[in-house]
Amino acid sequence: MATRGTRSEKVRRIFQQFDANSDGGLNREEMASLVVAVNPRVKFSDEQINAILDEVFRTYGDFIDGDKGLTYEGLLRTYDDGAGDVDRDFDALGLELNLEEAAAAAKGSSAAAASEASSSSIVDERMAVETQKKQRTAAWAVSPNHGIVFDDTWKIVDDLEILIKRLRTKQAKDGKLKGENFDAYSDAGWSRELGPSAEISEKRVFWEESGHDYAVFLKELGVLRGRADAARSREEAFDGHMAIGRVLYEHQLFKEALVSFKRACELQPVDVRPHFRAGNCLYVLGRYREAKEEYLLALEAAEAGGNQWAYLLPQIYVNLGIALEGEGMVLSACEYYREAAILCPTHFRALKLLGSALFGVGEYRAAVKALEEAIFMKPDYADAHCDLASALHAMNDDERAIEVFQKAIDLKPGHVDALYNLGGLYMDLGRFQRASEMYTRVLAVWPNHWRAQLNKAVSLLGAGENEEAKKSLKEALKMTNRVELHDAIAHLKQLQKKKTKTNGGSSGESTYLEVEPSKFKVVGDKTTVRQELATALQIRALQRVSRLNRCSVELLKKEMSEHDVPVSYSGSGVPEKSIRKPNLEEILHRLLNFLKPETFQGAVKAINERILSVLDESGSGRVDLGMFFAILAPICGGPPERRKRVAFDALVWRPMNEDGASVRKVDATTYIKLLRAIYVPSQGVSELMEVHGESDTSMVSFSEFLVMFDDPDWGFGIMPTLVKLEAGDRNRHGNSVCAVCRYPIIGSRFKEIKSHFSLCNQCYSQGKVPSTFKQEEYRFKEYASESEAMKDKCMCFNLQPRTDQ
Repeated sequence: MATRGTRSEKVRRIFQQFDANSDGGLNREEMASLVVAVNPRVKFSDEQINAILDEVFRTYGDFIDGDKGLTYEGLLRTYDDGAGDVDRDFDALGLELNLEEAAAAAKGSSAAAASEASSSSIVDERMAVETQKKQRTAAWAVSPNHGIVFDDTWKIVDDLEILIKRLRTKQAKDGKLKGENFDAYSDAGWSRELGPSAEISEKRVFWEESGHDYAVFLKELGVLRGRADAARSREEAFDGHMAIGRVLYEHQLFKEALVSFKRACELQPVDVRPHFRAGNCLYVLGRYREAKEEYLLALEAAEAGGNQWAYLLPQIYVNLGIALEGEGMVLSACEYYREAAILCPTHFRALKLLGSALFGVGEYRAAVKALEEAIFMKPDYADAHCDLASALHAMNDDERAIEVFQKAIDLKPGHVDALYNLGGLYMDLGRFQRASEMYTRVLAVWPNHWRAQLNKAVSLLGAGENEEAKKSLKEALKMTNRVELHDAIAHLKQLQKKKTKTNGGSSGESTYLEVEPSKFKVVGDKTTVRQELATALQIRALQRVSRLNRCSVELLKKEMSEHDVPVSYSGSGVPEKSIRKPNLEEILHRLLNFLKPETFQGAVKAINERILSVLDESGSGRVDLGMFFAILAPICGGPPERRKRVAFDALVWRPMNEDGASVRKVDATTYIKLLRAIYVPSQGVSELMEVHGESDTSMVSFSEFLVMFDDPDWGFGIMPTLVKLEAGDRNRHGNSVCAVCRYPIIGSRFKEIKSHFSLCNQCYSQGKVPSTFKQEEYRFKEYASESEAMKDKCMCFNLQPRTDQ
């Protein structure tokens, strides 16, 4: 990656190329030429050019030098803010870097660093480097808005640099300084000016904080902070603490940088910069909620400060979105990424992050659009290519997805996410050999990636390479002891047994038949009908992903009683307690506060795809909260009767049902049809149109509501089957395996009475039977546990003698 010196030199060359009158500024005409030249594929209209120039000259007003226009420092700032890509623009213009000048700058920096090490005295070392401090210090120090203002602050910075150098030398000598290369992973997308430096995103340094050397460093750092506090004015003290924080941050001493930025916040509470930088420190330290609070304070200060901080707003929005994603709040993050993209249309990082976040909540078409815009602005953006390919795969555009994944890998050969996801795509397509190759490449970059090791085993199994699959599974077992691995090993053993029984047939996999539903008969009242089980399994899958079964239904009731929502009016004039999706996400965060951020994100995605997409069919971004609570209630935790009661109470809570004892029949009917459209998708949503605009004003009591709810044909009669799954879908049946998929049976076991083979939940619900058992009809009995099966077996033995007599 280019250093800051070569980056600045490239910007200088671009500036000189378009400063036609050599007056040290780019006027509107010169800036227009630059915009057109670096975007050769875009045909700008005059209106578009004027809009871009208005935005640049307004946002970077501090860098406008009268009639001359934007200064070199202003152009550099636009690139620092992510409004353009220096390397891409430099190459597009066909310019060449003056390597001699860049080398001279680097040499000056090296000479300064060498002179630092020549003496053990801070005072002597400072005198040695004083004349070259601006070359040695990071570019931020001379920035007009973020740089050092007071001369005494320079002295503090010089002394701090020397202290850090000493600490680094001692810890490196003792082998305590550790680093981790992040080049293989997707970047966080920070805005460059206020986010982590390029060095941080590539190489993370971990300091040893428990030793004597670090304690000495902290003591000397405390002396420097005391000097900052003893400054002649509040402004100079602020300048000192900000500079100390910046230097510590650049050297990845984040905890100590945070202390300095917090002190700067105390000195100037309404200044944007210390709040924002404190937020950055907190984010890197994994304290996302606190980071969000600091960013919100920065946003409040920026909005109150008028045009003074306008140029920082896009970065504030971006990093606030990233902090929210750290908490798993992806819908909320989307809002801030959109704001950043609106304020700065060329901010390709904001567009990439927006696209990635939209993909994360299942809004694939919008994600593709945002990611394609980001790639259009920055064609070599590997992370954007990776996420675009994932979104295309989700939309079943697999051939194009493969091309885009490959482009991401070409741009960044060790891109773990692209390699892993491409492996998953090949698995879905049945191209197992190619999938195993991708997982092998993932493991070359990240050797302890147990999921890649497990998926490699599965792909080798699909390719028929059982011995290699066994080796890969053993390697995965060395990395983790998760139950999935033990099930996979059991599956592999069953396949080997099957292969032996078939005397080396063409395929070791068990073949099966798919039987029509009418040929599946049930024995006994307790055996679940195949079609009912298929529907209940889909609902159960949603419960598992969303974790709503772990959310007590009483929490929904509590949410309704403790948090009132203002009444609004829909387009048809009907009053409702509607709420925007990001605000709804906050409610879900309260309900599911036991989830880790990444798990919560998956829960929101499932709820958005399955529930919100139906409730917000018009795409307005708002949802009827009462109806939403009523839809959630049946799949939350708690007794079935209590779930129904809370669903009814949620309908009563809506503005049109204020008497507290009954709901309008039209509302109850709409609810039941929405419930079926969401959880029994084979019914579709077309029948919902029947109730729109109905004028029936009759009311329904709770007992009447229960009759509608429990109706097996027109209500939610599937609930008893769902409750049965909740109670027993983790039960194991000893050594019993499914006759079709050969996996250990977990949940109910369905035994065929005549041929005595057993099926798991999934294969039974899909109508699969082994091809070796062809019958006119199949009669199944369901066993919820192995103890039930043993009791049944014992009864058969007891009855057998009497039958013989």
